[in-house]
Amino acid sequence: MAAGEHDGWVGKRTEGRHAAGNTRKRRAVSGAGGVARRILVLSVPAGAGHTRVAEAIRAGADGAASGVEVIHLDATAYATRRLRFVYTDLYLLLVRRAPALWSWVYRFTNHAAPDGWLHRLRRRIERRESTPLLDKIAELRPDAIVCTHFQPAEVLAPGRADGSLACPVWVQVTDFDLHRMWVHRHMAGYFAGNDEVAFLMRRHGIPADTIHVTGIPVMPAFGRPPARAECASELGIDPGRMTLLLMGGGAGLGGLAALAARLLAIPGNFQLIVLAGRNAQELVALQRLAASHPGRLVPQGYTDRVERLMACADVAITKPGGATTAECLAMGLPMIVNASIPGQEERNANFLLEYGAAMQAHDATSLEYRVRYLMAHPDELERMRARARALGRPHAAAAVLAAVLKQPEPADASL
Repeated sequence: MAAGEHDGWVGKRTEGRHAAGNTRKRRAVSGAGGVARRILVLSVPAGAGHTRVAEAIRAGADGAASGVEVIHLDATAYATRRLRFVYTDLYLLLVRRAPALWSWVYRFTNHAAPDGWLHRLRRRIERRESTPLLDKIAELRPDAIVCTHFQPAEVLAPGRADGSLACPVWVQVTDFDLHRMWVHRHMAGYFAGNDEVAFLMRRHGIPADTIHVTGIPVMPAFGRPPARAECASELGIDPGRMTLLLMGGGAGLGGLAALAARLLAIPGNFQLIVLAGRNAQELVALQRLAASHPGRLVPQGYTDRVERLMACADVAITKPGGATTAECLAMGLPMIVNASIPGQEERNANFLLEYGAAMQAHDATSLEYRVRYLMAHPDELERMRARARALGRPHAAAAVLAAVLKQPEPADASL
């Protein structure tokens, strides 16, 4: 996606990168509807998923009515260094090095009384350390705010309650489960990934008429799958061979090089694409492994063109992050889920397994078995593909914007 300055001239759409976010504008032509409406999307880089969902909403402005301006900001860029550490670095440290501790934190905070002393103290500290964010919002004067992480919604809820924040605040839940920390009073509305999340929202007291089952937003490219042959040619692989896509998320978690070596030892006519994300160490290890398996292994670092890798694949082996899962479903790509982060990703995996769009591997041995099984049973792989496609909501971002702008939702938003 190109980045650069923009001047917002009438009738043109341009893109720009600010100090901590992106802007996409669509200005109404003269006499076609007045002043642009400004939507601010706030994310937190706790992993890549919240940011990707925010970017998908921003990109969805292309399909919105003219006169819409969408700005995406990292909320923690307008917070103290200490608060940013807690929600980014500390989170990644826990899920990488101490997943059992993270599992406890997830469950404890989910079941703790929302008005208990611990949450009250935490919210008070968060709001004090997010004063620059409140100042930035006052400067931008948005007509609406959409949060793709609970933290900015939590910071903004008191302002909505006491009237100091005039614009409505919406919340996009980015997993196929609902943690209690996403639930706040005085929100204009909530966007749920599926009916079960909407049910949980109602059980937590969110008014039913403010809940929209839109799916989890994905970039427009996932709704327009590119041709397999074209994408395979870009990677230098055979479009006619079975292709596995091994993914570790934006941070490249999951011991990818070791898993790739195990998979390449399986006999059969298949090839392997491995996405290492931003994990440079894993990428180097994969490149060394590829030298020993010419024509069978294609290592990839971080990319914003994941849909082109998915278009080459018959099955994705992936951590079940909310954004990644939604992208696979939008592409009709079945999954073998592994290396789940305790808590939210375990719930995402349960959703996929229940609807038959994925299998689950608990270790390298069970992963090997499932790969062998799918290679031997292409009919089952095709059934999983159909189930994944049925669950996909490629136009979720447009549905979110339609609700915020009070426009009719896309036809597939109610599927």
